[in-house]
Amino acid sequence: MAEHVDNSDPKGESFIEKITDKIHGDDSSSSSSSDSDNETKKPAVKPEVTAEPETSSLKNKVWRLFGREKPVHKVFGGGKPADVFLWRNKKISATVLGGVTAIWVLFELLEYHLLTLICHILIITLAVLFLWSNATTFINKKSPHIPEVHIPEEPILQVASALRIEVNRALALLREIASGRELKKFLAVVAGLWVLSIVGSWCNFLTLFYISFVLLHTVPVLYEKYEDKVDPLAEKAMHEIKKQYAVFDEKVLSKIPRGPFKDKKRE
Repeated sequence: MAEHVDNSDPKGESFIEKITDKIHGDDSSSSSSSDSDNETKKPAVKPEVTAEPETSSLKNKVWRLFGREKPVHKVFGGGKPADVFLWRNKKISATVLGGVTAIWVLFELLEYHLLTLICHILIITLAVLFLWSNATTFINKKSPHIPEVHIPEEPILQVASALRIEVNRALALLREIASGRELKKFLAVVAGLWVLSIVGSWCNFLTLFYISFVLLHTVPVLYEKYEDKVDPLAEKAMHEIKKQYAVFDEKVLSKIPRGPFKDKKRE
């Protein structure tokens, strides 16, 4: 009997283990199914739509005057001249503008001559230094220290190189226009020279230089301040000019016989 009981116990235990395993399997399957249901019931997360790149690209595509892509400060070189023209340092800009105004008043209104001014400044400077140097021997003081002034070579070479590049560009443009290749550039240069000749008949070179200098000190800083209002108006004006030019090109310019260089370029 004891042996029979001992043999039956493992069977009972194995049967009980099967039942518990089945229960646990149902629980795990139900939990996994409930988890899957919860996952399916969760709302789908919508991808975040960032409108910043689009707005930034739209801002970058805003039409600027003369096709400008850089800030006004970078257009002027981004250095000290740009700081002066855009009034980054008001004291320096006001001093430069005041000095140029004084020179214009001196030469234009008072009719002072440049050579006379240079000679008078040198006479006064040499007289003061000469008298001061001789007076120190009687007063028992040191003579004034007069520094040695040398013109550096590098800035002069840089100015000459920049001037040479601009002159070569102007000569290349004139050669291209004279060869009959660019009708638009020809009309633009002729119109610009004609306007410049009219302005030159109104005033002399010094007054023209002073007017240009004052405009450089006023127009860029005002444009930088109100560029968001100026650019839309300039865009409308440019569209209107292009429309009128297209009509003028169709009625007048297209009927002008083209030069030999233009025909060769098309072939």
